[in-house]
Amino acid sequence: MSTRLPGSAAPWLDEREEAAWRAYRRMTIAVREATARDLAETGLSEPDYEVLSTLVERPGVTSTLREQAAKMGWSKSRLSRHASRMETRGLIRRAPDPADGRGCLLVLTRLGTDTLRTATPAHLESVRRHFADLLEPEDLAALTRIAAKLAPAAASPGEEGDPAD
Repeated sequence: MSTRLPGSAAPWLDEREEAAWRAYRRMTIAVREATARDLAETGLSEPDYEVLSTLVERPGVTSTLREQAAKMGWSKSRLSRHASRMETRGLIRRAPDPADGRGCLLVLTRLGTDTLRTATPAHLESVRRHFADLLEPEDLAALTRIAAKLAPAAASPGEEGDPAD
């Protein structure tokens, strides 16, 4: 049985759908808060870690601002502001993008590499403690399967920005 909001064509979630949605939200919030708290003890935020860990995997430890923003699901302006703070701390530097006169490259610095190297073991231990070690192999497989269905469906290609911007 589907209930609708007065004046809205949007149907309510049924009990099973609502229970799954709420469980998903509680799970993602709890795991992210716990791992972010542990990561903060290393001096990095989740976005800091995402930028550094992505750059270290790129050829020349470099990425365009546009590519990095897309990977993180952020607007270019939000990432630009965050990159400025990281640059002030010496974790990354900006360079002109030869392929885009208006764009810039984000380049991992030696300090950024060293900071990432120091933070990674603690971060992995946190992910293990708050996530991986709590699940059975079949749980991990189910989550991987679910993520493969949800992530592409939730992506909005061509849209820039995010609610937190």
